[in-house]
Amino acid sequence: MFDRLEDIVKHYEEIMFELSNPSVTDDQRKFRALMKEQADLTPLVETYKEYTQAKQTVEDSLFLLEEESDEDLRELAKEELSEAKKAIEELEDKIKILLLPKDPNDDKNVIVEIRAGAGGDEAALFAAELYRMYVHYAESQRWRCELINVSESGIGGMKEVEFMITGQGAYSKLKYESGVHRVQRVPETESGGRIHTSTATVAIMPEAEEFDIVIEDKDVRIDVMRASGNGGQCVNTTDSAVRLTHMPSGIVIYSQTEKSQLQNKEKAFRLLRSKLYDLELERRQNEEAAERRSQIGTGDRSEKIRTYNFPQGRVTEHRIKLTLYRLEPIMNGDIQEIIDSLIAADQAAKLAKMNEDA
Repeated sequence: MFDRLEDIVKHYEEIMFELSNPSVTDDQRKFRALMKEQADLTPLVETYKEYTQAKQTVEDSLFLLEEESDEDLRELAKEELSEAKKAIEELEDKIKILLLPKDPNDDKNVIVEIRAGAGGDEAALFAAELYRMYVHYAESQRWRCELINVSESGIGGMKEVEFMITGQGAYSKLKYESGVHRVQRVPETESGGRIHTSTATVAIMPEAEEFDIVIEDKDVRIDVMRASGNGGQCVNTTDSAVRLTHMPSGIVIYSQTEKSQLQNKEKAFRLLRSKLYDLELERRQNEEAAERRSQIGTGDRSEKIRTYNFPQGRVTEHRIKLTLYRLEPIMNGDIQEIIDSLIAADQAAKLAKMNEDA
């Protein structure tokens, strides 16, 4: 492991030397690639430097204990030795996590698709609440949300909603949200006070770039039509809505949130690319079934991952057996504790597998 770390530090120094050359900015593509690699390696390099400093402190403290007769200095050396040994253990764990293979999609924007499941109108209301939860979380991260398509129910719910979240590392945090979310509560329409269970399905897809997925013109049928439902003054007056049908996969995309047909078409193609990219990711994960089972963030989307129990104010994350009695702030977008716990569990699972393979 440490031979590899020395090589990484050497490579990092080479990158820094290249970046110090004024001519590197002449090639913007190369410059951006170097800057990204430098940013990715910095946490590991800095942690390794802390580790080597702690190792040096251990050597210096042991030398003092062997050579020094002054009791005050010996006590100081003992304290430094104890602190350095503790730091080494913590830094070794941190280095192992930083050395885990990085998901190449982690830095990408995401497209979120929420669909009401079992439960009729109550499921549609819950889907709308999940949408607001993710929008509030995105706002807390200073990310930007952009609606692509929404199918509303008559009582303020959403049968289906698709939207994009743009921001650094969006996929790295939100990828764990894919799956079936379940709500338990008494619907407003329930006169008997009985608790109902409804569901909504969340799909988190990394935004695919044009070079990730190439879509042939012959494979897509484009239909334009008048937008319907809630919207601006152009709804029902211009042919601005766009429907894409991807013949090979059967995927149909509908976009009507913009007044411009061109903008709706652009949004629809972004969503289509991401859906096709996501299908390819799923295919690869199925081929690596053992690795997939060892990870928290790549579970089956039919799996019930979380329950929101309103009568008890409780949220339960089933994959890691985490229960929080903070339902109201969570529904208002305060989901960072859940995300951090899922990331930690995922890293622990990957470390365990890495140790088994070692």
